[in-house]
Amino acid sequence: MASLEAYADIISDMLRRHGTHADISQHLTDIGVGRGCSVMSVRRFCDGHKLKRGKSDAQLEVDVSTAVAETGPTFGRKLMTGYLATKGVFAAENRVGRILCGIERPYHEARCRGLRNFNPVPYHAAYMGHKLHLDQNEKLAMFGVTHVTAVDGYSSKVVAHATMPVKNNLTIYEEVYRAAVVNHGMWDQVRVDHGKEFYLSLFIQEILASHMHNQDKPPYCQTTSTKNHKVERMWPEVNNRVNYPLKEALINLTDQELLDMDCNISRYCVSNLTGQLCCLGIKRLVDAWNEHRIPGMLKTI
Repeated sequence: MASLEAYADIISDMLRRHGTHADISQHLTDIGVGRGCSVMSVRRFCDGHKLKRGKSDAQLEVDVSTAVAETGPTFGRKLMTGYLATKGVFAAENRVGRILCGIERPYHEARCRGLRNFNPVPYHAAYMGHKLHLDQNEKLAMFGVTHVTAVDGYSSKVVAHATMPVKNNLTIYEEVYRAAVVNHGMWDQVRVDHGKEFYLSLFIQEILASHMHNQDKPPYCQTTSTKNHKVERMWPEVNNRVNYPLKEALINLTDQELLDMDCNISRYCVSNLTGQLCCLGIKRLVDAWNEHRIPGMLKTI
């Protein structure tokens, strides 16, 4: 038992990350700990020092309250669990949901009254890197802010995103398409709408077509925005958590004649500040989105 005292910090950290006694025992064995690190020894050590997996409810409640102050009231238990994971706080969805229900009851009831739109999936992506979807969001275009996001069609992971004053071929290529390819590899097919802002990205995708894994299909596909692709399913999340709160505030300022959007200087300042606020909100949302669990049926072969 005494041999484990020197590794108390490691054991405590692994328990906080929901590691099991078997995981801890294996890890101690891998780093060269000799006798005294069996599963039973680790369990006795944890019981003797009152070490338990995860955080206490009181500690988790503080973390959730801090996260709600950062993200706002719209994150449910799944996205909140993902957001906490980006902060190094790992907890079960049921615990997070129970705490959200207790500390922010009005927000919880408002989320429960919300409707979810389950639309059919119009296509099939066989693997990560099969299809990449690019799309733009112009809900704040009147205030000089446009979002462009790239989403993997198989995993729904947001692989790149950018916020810019207006749609720009070069910016979309550099910050979205090129960033996605450099960080994650080539996609066999890029799917976009018929907007001209993607022409440069599609041109490069066509040039690189010979380097793709699956060359049976064309390197890109242009479809209408009504196809309900994976990237379009994320826009309601972006609108509710980033765009609409800012848009409401900006419209109120405009109605009160505190903002003159006909003035080029005011337009530039509003676009610059709103863009920075959007970048902060979208970064938090994307981190939470990429970490949250996606429910699905288990398929047996």
